[in-house]
Amino acid sequence: MQDTMASKDRILRQKEETRCNILNAAYDIVKEEGWLGLNMRKIADRIEYTAPIIYEYFSNKDAILNELTKKGFLELTQKLKIAKENSASAEEGLEAMWLAFWDYAFSDKELYQVMFGVEMTCCLMQCAEAENPYRLFTDTISEVMGNPAHEIVKQKYFTFFSIIHGLISINIIGNGLPVEMNTQILRDAISGIIHSLKVAA
Repeated sequence: MQDTMASKDRILRQKEETRCNILNAAYDIVKEEGWLGLNMRKIADRIEYTAPIIYEYFSNKDAILNELTKKGFLELTQKLKIAKENSASAEEGLEAMWLAFWDYAFSDKELYQVMFGVEMTCCLMQCAEAENPYRLFTDTISEVMGNPAHEIVKQKYFTFFSIIHGLISINIIGNGLPVEMNTQILRDAISGIIHSLKVAA
């Protein structure tokens, strides 16, 4: 009985290891060649598996993109939580979270691209994990504003997101702006919107 259980555990570990190898190989290819360079054959070649083995774990490239998207949102959520927890007030937390969002975008540009559809020809991946950062931000905005109606909080979130995501996209797609200018625009935008929250509260 113990041998059977040990064998099952070993098989499960091997399957999880293979799955991780596939995702890591896909991500490595994307880092080198961009999202357009990713296909199932390249993944198979990279880890010296046959293509049918890859299809046992992921039905197509979109399934791999979806899994990487989930990974990205889980990582981003964790960074936002840490930023908020290390802040003394809701206002400071909100600023720290948006700065962490900015840092994440440039520390992992390839994942950010697929998470938010920057220069992606495929459809934006929809996953439950994408709601986590949104909830963290809207909860904190609501806290700063003294719990107003949800529609107001949602509007303020998208004001933040539109400006910060727009600035990120300019830098990812184009040649980007000078670091000093980026920093000034980012901090001006964040502080200006936070000020508007307090005025509206």
